[in-house]
Amino acid sequence: MKTKKITTKMLQEFRAFLLENEKSKATLAKYLHDVQCFITFAAEKNIDKALLLEYKAMLGQQYAAASANSMIAALNAFLRQQGWYELCIRQFRVQKSVYCSEEKELTKAEYRQLLRTAERRKDKRLSLVLQTICCTGIRVSELACITVEDVRRGEATVRCKGKTRSVFIVRELQRRLLQYAAAHGLTQGPVFLSRRGTPLSRCMIWREMKALCAEAGVPPTKVFPHNLRHLFARTFYGLEKDIAKLADILGHSSIDTTRIYIVTTGTEHRRKMENLHLLL
Repeated sequence: MKTKKITTKMLQEFRAFLLENEKSKATLAKYLHDVQCFITFAAEKNIDKALLLEYKAMLGQQYAAASANSMIAALNAFLRQQGWYELCIRQFRVQKSVYCSEEKELTKAEYRQLLRTAERRKDKRLSLVLQTICCTGIRVSELACITVEDVRRGEATVRCKGKTRSVFIVRELQRRLLQYAAAHGLTQGPVFLSRRGTPLSRCMIWREMKALCAEAGVPPTKVFPHNLRHLFARTFYGLEKDIAKLADILGHSSIDTTRIYIVTTGTEHRRKMENLHLLL
């Protein structure tokens, strides 16, 4: 039986495959990193199903199920690209939680505390960044797609993960963004720029948000850009109860992904259970 080894050429082919399929830079980096983790684990051993199952067992011991499954998904993508379909392994079965942890969910009141803190610090840019993400539901990586031209139209075209969608900018946000652009002499291109004139990076936004936590009195575990997207999703669904429309707005291919965004906290779940009134 011919032994199987992963070569540098295979990794280069896999990288080209991901690029051809228009994977984002973040996805490409993660997939290559996850495959490299398996290569380190395998060392010089022959790659067979037994080794893959041994690797899966290791992941189950060292990582949370969700993290382990994301690593398995990347590895399976590599195996399929190489034509090694018989080596693909199943992901861990995970029961979906009916509610999320209150330690992680950013509430509307806490969001407003962050905004007030940014305003007190006279950090208008950060305040508007938070409001733009939270009022549109865009990903932080899509913020650079919000241009002065888009704000004037009241609608932006966002491209992410090989898909394009339209994002509406509500009138009050439009007014504030136009005021900000005028104050900073911006007539075209991305609204939010660094001192060097480049679009704000995810890391920069994350760092600036974390700097608000202590003064705002909001736990750092709740403060990161993606939580603003979750807050938008929960607020929209609470008003409209239309998950299909929400999926379109968020740019999700599957409604199952959207369901993750609208899970309520344990307190809210308990309140709903109490309101069933099924006891005598």
